[in-house]
Amino acid sequence: MKKHLLIITILTVNFSGFSQSKIITVTNNLAVDREFETIELTKKTLGLTATAKLEDYTVKEISTNSFLETQTVDNDGDGSADILLFQPKIKAFSKQDFEVLPGTNPSSSKTVNCYSRFVPERTDDYAWENNKVAFRTYGPVAQKMVEDKIAGGTLTSGIDAWLKRVEYPIINKWYEKATNGTGTYHKDTGEGLDNFHVGDSRGIGGIAVKADGKYYFSKNFVSWKTITTGPIRTSFILTYADWDAKGNKITESKLISLDYGSYLSRFEIHITGTKSIAAGITLHDKKGTTGTNLKQGWLSYWEPIDDSEIGLGLIAPKNTLKSIDNHVTDEKDLSNLYGNIDVKNNKAIYYAGFGWKKGSPFQNQQEWEKYLSSFAEKVNNPLMVKIKKQH
Repeated sequence: MKKHLLIITILTVNFSGFSQSKIITVTNNLAVDREFETIELTKKTLGLTATAKLEDYTVKEISTNSFLETQTVDNDGDGSADILLFQPKIKAFSKQDFEVLPGTNPSSSKTVNCYSRFVPERTDDYAWENNKVAFRTYGPVAQKMVEDKIAGGTLTSGIDAWLKRVEYPIINKWYEKATNGTGTYHKDTGEGLDNFHVGDSRGIGGIAVKADGKYYFSKNFVSWKTITTGPIRTSFILTYADWDAKGNKITESKLISLDYGSYLSRFEIHITGTKSIAAGITLHDKKGTTGTNLKQGWLSYWEPIDDSEIGLGLIAPKNTLKSIDNHVTDEKDLSNLYGNIDVKNNKAIYYAGFGWKKGSPFQNQQEWEKYLSSFAEKVNNPLMVKIKKQH
């Protein structure tokens, strides 16, 4: 009798879990194979109840019966995941079925490739990276050091680039050797280096507001909040002190994310006091070549850097990039290539990043701009997700 009861219990549990699985179809409508694009699934998308936990689900590719890497993210900080992430590979003009089912991925990665953190041991940087690129920007202590004329400070809301040439994480390793005196990240010992100058420039993706022909911008961030790190995405929020653009009071915060396999960070700017922003990439000493495509929504700069070359790029979603300004000046660090982007409902979105010749497949300007064109096309034609049926 006890054996029968046990069997009934097991069947009930299995049936209950089985009934909660979902089959979704992901469709690629473009003429190119696609990978390293992140699908976001919500409970609503999946038709799950409000009490369901996305943390309890995983994703399996049906054709190969193989589990995919997944990550859950609690965007609103209420302790419960809001989205389930995964990155499929989809051939051109094709569809692929996936099962979203209760359980855990038996082959899940232990490496946090998409990583970010506040770095108090290096003044007060905030740094982020994935398997391709790394970035950082600067906090209030670094700003105050400059204002108090203390050596080692940095005053800028521009975005710095760390030129990595390895797939594994380097942020903690580079900061550790710099702080314990065993090395410096300004010298390449095989993993890459920081030889990218930001200064007062916008670096790669810093913003400005133009008023009466002049560009104004914020100082360093004043607070930060890490949302997630993981195998697929890192994201965080930076908040800035209110600032002035020729009498216009500007409030600014940035939601920044970086996904696995991408050379570009996503910037979601929350801003008041202006109807448009100018998102910029530095022109450094103006020895490089600019490239622009207003229709596709991107701008680029290919330039020499020490004994190599680097491509900088910025992309805005369809119909949001209104104009491009190749702003060249003799003022130190203030020459930037700006993309003027509309602010709608106090928000503007764009992507910005780089490809270093030594650490990426991009060996010339044409290859870099081909990547930007392809990235823009994918942003404007996202993979389509549809629930196919329920078991």
